[in-house]
Amino acid sequence: MLRFLTAGESHGKCLTAIIEGFPAGLNLTADYINKELARRQHGYGRGARMEIEHDQVSILSGIRGGKTLGSPITLNISNKDWENWQNIMSPEEEADLNLGTITKPRPGHADLSGAIKYEHKDLRNVLERSSARETATRVAVGAVAKKLLQEINIEIISHVISIGDVKSLGPISIQDIKQKASNSPVFCADIETEKAMLQAIDRAKDNKDTLGGIFEVIVLNMPMGIGSFVHWDRKLDAMLAQGLMSIQAIKGVEFGIGFRSAALPGSRVQDEIAYNQEQGFFHLTNNAGGLEGGMTNGEPLIIRAAMKPIPTLMQPLASVDLHTKEPFNAAVERSDVCAVPAASVIGEAVVAFTLAQAILEKFGGDTLEEIKDRVNKYREYLRQV
Repeated sequence: MLRFLTAGESHGKCLTAIIEGFPAGLNLTADYINKELARRQHGYGRGARMEIEHDQVSILSGIRGGKTLGSPITLNISNKDWENWQNIMSPEEEADLNLGTITKPRPGHADLSGAIKYEHKDLRNVLERSSARETATRVAVGAVAKKLLQEINIEIISHVISIGDVKSLGPISIQDIKQKASNSPVFCADIETEKAMLQAIDRAKDNKDTLGGIFEVIVLNMPMGIGSFVHWDRKLDAMLAQGLMSIQAIKGVEFGIGFRSAALPGSRVQDEIAYNQEQGFFHLTNNAGGLEGGMTNGEPLIIRAAMKPIPTLMQPLASVDLHTKEPFNAAVERSDVCAVPAASVIGEAVVAFTLAQAILEKFGGDTLEEIKDRVNKYREYLRQV
């Protein structure tokens, strides 16, 4: 079983991830993972923290000579800002309460619920772990999963389709997404929409406000039949939705035409089936987004996630002090104006790991070569069935 665990606080010494169940024999380097980490830190609208942290991963276990061993992989990302936070965030020495204590919960965050749940008197004990800084580890883990998927010819791409009320118009080709989104400051493949998005972010910054948006993740070459219709917790669309919803600030997930299908008659929603000798079975449309009955249906996976505006505002909203119960304006922490482009990279990582889990569950194998052989045989079976 493939799984991972992360640990670390936003201003702690480091962030760590341990991956268990990964096969042996995959070529993997820190440089490959670092490229994904750099993508997460880019995007117009990011805050001052990105000017401090230039994330680099250290591989502590599970890889030797550039190849995975089959044993647990440990990834470590140091927080460069740690040296400025040692008095507040030391694991052993008592914190300087005059410097670090926060008692004013921020609307839209985990602050209040988390403090009450764990009986914390200092909200920093909550916000340090609930911070989206934690997603750096998930991007690192996702990079490892992506490398595995690439070996079996599965490709994952993403792009931003809306920021605030600015939306990309019309369909965008896979080729345009591949060529243009990665070069866009907002990861948008439509140049005219990109300009309007940049202007919207600038206006929000001037108003000391924040913006959310929607990104789309596309998965190419997923074979049919990955996932399950048998058990509720093994349905692949459910697993993908859970993973994406676990990303901070994500409030909605849809597949294919998603919520639009609720307003259409069935004759305009279901994807008709066809067959030819070259492709085998295929669908004439892809309204389902590549998933039917909890399983892949052979078409590209089309997954969208909606991100709410970041709740940390430079013009804080009303709140109530945790101790005195008196009304105050919420505490202000460093924040982005818009992090939707970064969220699309995190979304890719989450999708990659979930798909790697599903692939390994179906095909098994302790080594990369075993898995590749089994996937190739299954793909041949799909062409002949």
